[in-house]
Amino acid sequence: MAADNAQVTRELFNGAQIPVMGLGVWQVPEGRQCEQAVTWALEAGYRLIDTAQAYGNEASVGRAIRSSGIPREDIFLTTKFYPGRRDPLAEAEKSLRRLDTEYVDLYLIHWPQGGPTWAWSGMEKACEAGLAKAIGISNFGADELQELLEVSQIPPAVNQVLFSPFEYRRALVEAGDQAGVVTQAYSPLGTGRHLDDPVVGRIAEAVGRTPAQVLIRWAVQKGLSVIPKSTHRERIEANFAVFDFELDDDAVAALDSLDTTHRTADALGRGEKWWS
Repeated sequence: MAADNAQVTRELFNGAQIPVMGLGVWQVPEGRQCEQAVTWALEAGYRLIDTAQAYGNEASVGRAIRSSGIPREDIFLTTKFYPGRRDPLAEAEKSLRRLDTEYVDLYLIHWPQGGPTWAWSGMEKACEAGLAKAIGISNFGADELQELLEVSQIPPAVNQVLFSPFEYRRALVEAGDQAGVVTQAYSPLGTGRHLDDPVVGRIAEAVGRTPAQVLIRWAVQKGLSVIPKSTHRERIEANFAVFDFELDDDAVAALDSLDTTHRTADALGRGEKWWS
């Protein structure tokens, strides 16, 4: 790993480098709060920003990126196709207008509503048109990933899934690895609910780190790209400071033992699917 956190990356199948650490802006409303969070993240050294059409805050993300003074090519920008709509290419064009950029680095299908394959040709068109450097998926299980691989002309570069020690989807990560798909973890902190777990707290105290840093570091050591969300400057900065320590084998095993998914290959558990 490189010494500079901003340069710690995973290589995608197309040769692009995706940062291991990024900021997610799910549930951050359009406006000042979102702009501040992205600004603080970029100032702290983050170079991956993750948004989505469904979040309603692409314009704020775009304003913060433009105001940062950081060259666009130095920032890895992700947005996601909302599958309640029908045309990924047309929706990508709208996203680029809101983001005020000529391309996104990664364009994901946000979830497999209507099946895992129907939107992919439109995603490929967005990539071929230069609107997205790479395309991928989110909330796809291993079976859905395999179904998509059988019809794709351009393979998915990333599968973004709910992942933490409590949702340790090891079989899904392994399926991605076998297909050359980088797994990216969202909600690695369990939207905050994992921070008070006693096992996490004990390990954090032992290594002199915050519980959030322990959870993020665990996912990094599993080989994932990780996108925790925060709107607090001090937490954004602290979450990024996970590359100057390692969890030992005992700590990793203790965190692994927290899994409630039986190391599943599914992206979501029973009752967690929010689409029809």
